[in-house]
Amino acid sequence: MGRKFFVGGNWKCNGTTEEVKKIVSTLNEAEVPSEDVVEVVVSPPFVFLPLVKSLLRSDFNVAAQNCWVRKGGAYTGEISAEMLVNLSIPWVILGHSERRLILSEANEFVADKIAYALSQGLKVIACVGETLEQRESGSTVEVVAAQTKAIAEKVSNWSNVVLAYEPVWAIGTGKVATPAQAQEVHFELRKWLKENVSAEVAEATRIIYGGSVNGANCKVLATQPDVDGFLVGGASLKAEFVDIIKSATESS
Repeated sequence: MGRKFFVGGNWKCNGTTEEVKKIVSTLNEAEVPSEDVVEVVVSPPFVFLPLVKSLLRSDFNVAAQNCWVRKGGAYTGEISAEMLVNLSIPWVILGHSERRLILSEANEFVADKIAYALSQGLKVIACVGETLEQRESGSTVEVVAAQTKAIAEKVSNWSNVVLAYEPVWAIGTGKVATPAQAQEVHFELRKWLKENVSAEVAEATRIIYGGSVNGANCKVLATQPDVDGFLVGGASLKAEFVDIIKSATESS
């Protein structure tokens, strides 16, 4: 049984009620491959999660963009994993590079968040990726391996984890890793999982690509053997997100 293609849409800090309704309407009307072929998850800002969940087609799921590292309490401005479970939100994105870089979330902190979210029954899109400086210095594999190692030290069951490789230099910049560059890092991540976790986890875990994915480049990226889908930023707010979902049929 091959790995089911996964397409996530990260709406980031965007949208009004009317804009969100329009995006959901476009998705609801779209003709896309069946759930057997592709798993689709969209991630609106926290304030729109209940609205999107109530309006979105039943074959698509919803994810939060973050959650707190432990049980709720006196943590002003944070959202706990328990709250997401209470709202029946099945997925959460953790370790996104914007939070690692802008909010200084360290590898170990991200790993603790992932472990806690999983312990509460959430499924996690766990993000890793290198900066331009790290890529140019030749340390890409070292960086993403360290990020993945931190996760592996806290997580024993990977069945509810999707690993998202997002080269920081390609997020929102219009620069995209070439299919060969993406495949190389995905191959190395899978190899790392095989050597440090297990062959079963390496074979079963979906490793998706994020970084200026759009309707024009998704098809060729989807053909790479170790690219199991996408985490889409800006393009997930546009109609071309439907084309990206359809690229699942290109997957090897």
